[in-house]
Amino acid sequence: MPDVLRTPDDRFEDLDDWPYPPQYLSWRGLRLHYVDVGRGPTVLLVHGEPDWAYLWRDVIPEFVRAGYRCIAPDHVGFGRSDKVVADDWYVIERHCEALRHLVETLDLRDATLVVHDWGGPIGLRQAVDLPERFSRLAILNTWLHHEGFAYGDAIRHWRDWATRFEPGTGDLPCGEVIVRTAGLPCPDPDALRRAYEAPFPDATWKAGPRRFPWCLPFAQPEEGNAADQQRCFDALRGWTRGPVHFVWGDADPIFPVEWARRWSSLVPGATLDTIPGASHFVPCERGEAVARRILARIEA
Repeated sequence: MPDVLRTPDDRFEDLDDWPYPPQYLSWRGLRLHYVDVGRGPTVLLVHGEPDWAYLWRDVIPEFVRAGYRCIAPDHVGFGRSDKVVADDWYVIERHCEALRHLVETLDLRDATLVVHDWGGPIGLRQAVDLPERFSRLAILNTWLHHEGFAYGDAIRHWRDWATRFEPGTGDLPCGEVIVRTAGLPCPDPDALRRAYEAPFPDATWKAGPRRFPWCLPFAQPEEGNAADQQRCFDALRGWTRGPVHFVWGDADPIFPVEWARRWSSLVPGATLDTIPGASHFVPCERGEAVARRILARIEA
């Protein structure tokens, strides 16, 4: 086992709009955290970089009120899940394996999958490899690497900036990244910074957030699972299990809305809603609107 850290529980006390008791399961000797709240059909919410399940704090209540069960896991290295200290432990395949373990251990069936950012490549992999477990897909400001995908200046600048933080000691400012990337006004930026820094007492704990930008597959095709992302992109073009709905912050410089329009046009029967003025972290900026638009589509 690599060296592992576990964030103290008191770091998560008194976070705004986050009353959920932690749930845990074990994978390869690591403790994985997830929220499991509500009763009814299952919604699996998969976060990306550099956030954790807290990203869904305004989404979860809307689904629960509508009669759904929400499961929101933290990737290894994020949130309440264990933190492997070594940066080079983190490759996208390990995140995929950990999420598959959760899906199979909880025996999810007929689930709605909601993905954002790196949650797209990691979560959509589950839908492609375990199609019998998922009946609906909701895709938010993310991508799947494939031949011809145009990585714009914003994502290349993000990787260049984020990979300057030294392995082991680089204090990538997770909360500040989210606050500054928001396209819509943040009502309480200090509370948001605190929530997204809560998992990390110091930079030693931040190997997971440091590593996601490094793994972008245009630069690291093996560690970023470029071939599997291509496979999943191709498979979704023939997806027939159930409805696919895209919800997009239309001011996102990382994955522009033009990409959402193109991608949604390639998936049979897919629909697209845009959130005016919202940027990359659309579940954080307009979580209630995101949930309501997904609900309107999956309940139509």
